[in-house]
Amino acid sequence: MTATQPELSPQPVRGARRPFPRGREFRLLFAGQSVSAIGDRLVMVAMPFAVLSLPHAGLTDVGLVLGASALTLALFVLLGGVWGDRLPRQKTMLVSDVVRGLAQAATATLLLTETAQVWHLVVLQMLYGGAEAFFRPAALGLIPQVVEPDELQSANALMGLSSNVGMMAGPAAAGVLVASTGPGVALAVDAGTFVVSAVALALMRPRPVVRTEERKRFLIELAGGWKEVRSRTWVWSMILVFSTYHFLVLPALFILGPAVSNTDRGGAAAWGVISTGFGVGAVAGSLLALRWRPHRPGVVIATALCLGATQCSIVVSPLSTPLVTALEALTGVGVVVCFTIWETALQERIPAAAQSRVSSFDYLGTLCLMPLGYLLIGPAADALGNKPTAALATAVTLAVALVVAAGRDVRGLRRL
Repeated sequence: MTATQPELSPQPVRGARRPFPRGREFRLLFAGQSVSAIGDRLVMVAMPFAVLSLPHAGLTDVGLVLGASALTLALFVLLGGVWGDRLPRQKTMLVSDVVRGLAQAATATLLLTETAQVWHLVVLQMLYGGAEAFFRPAALGLIPQVVEPDELQSANALMGLSSNVGMMAGPAAAGVLVASTGPGVALAVDAGTFVVSAVALALMRPRPVVRTEERKRFLIELAGGWKEVRSRTWVWSMILVFSTYHFLVLPALFILGPAVSNTDRGGAAAWGVISTGFGVGAVAGSLLALRWRPHRPGVVIATALCLGATQCSIVVSPLSTPLVTALEALTGVGVVVCFTIWETALQERIPAAAQSRVSSFDYLGTLCLMPLGYLLIGPAADALGNKPTAALATAVTLAVALVVAAGRDVRGLRRL
């Protein structure tokens, strides 16, 4: 931002507050996404087993299939942000659901007929990830079109609650399905959840977005989205914090946590208990965010993520598994409160016609850096050890978060 370019006001409009969203449109969105969230968690368990069920497939093939969707999601998310602001968001999400549902149905059919090959799954997951790149940015911008301004945070909290409940219920259901019927059936169920979500979206009638400018060329509109980000210090600085968290903390958590559980805590069962603890905390965080409206949301966002930054250090500590589980539950509260208030801040303060583009830049920072973090953390742990690597990831993320929290623009955010 240049010296002559004023900082855009971060303040929302004052209004009366309601504890919960009302209205048919939000109920439809909530119901469809709650079912879809369970399907998303089914895939996390079922897909690795689906790959390993193929002849001669190994862990490298699992990485290829899982990485295929992450790759196309990262490649197309900025494109998805532009089109999420150009087109009706409800319809963009509906088409994404249809494409992803067809991709999972095709995957399930190939597995159930025992004709699947690794390259089939790679191609289908690339299609899946590309469609998801259009869904995510549009989803953030759709919520303000179906609730009142004073209902935004409770709407985000409820959406997060459904996702977090799915985080606990989905893996359990997937385990039963994979063990009893095979991964193909689990993926067929996931395809069915997209049908439910698509039907809910088709029935919705959201308020239209008032657009003050005519459509421009793609690159001009993309640049306009970037301008919305860089003209607000609190936005780009918080995206920097989230990118650091996804680059260092989460890869360290997901690599070092299972490794230490395997060597020091008796195996995968302990890691399952610890992961469930985080899920319980995430549900509690969603319930807290339903009611708590912090006076300084910017400071709360940054400091709550400081709690999340300790996750990887907690799981490699010599503390007992029950105590680690309890501490991970606390971090779950912090992480969910952080992201719920963050999404609300964007929806309240970013112009409606630019919300999908701003959201896409937010996703890009995390989607691109997290895979790089996976490549970094393993060699770092081999060279430095598990505990020093986790401590370094925590320390760097804490430092960035605290610097951002102390910034004038972040501290200047107020909830009126």
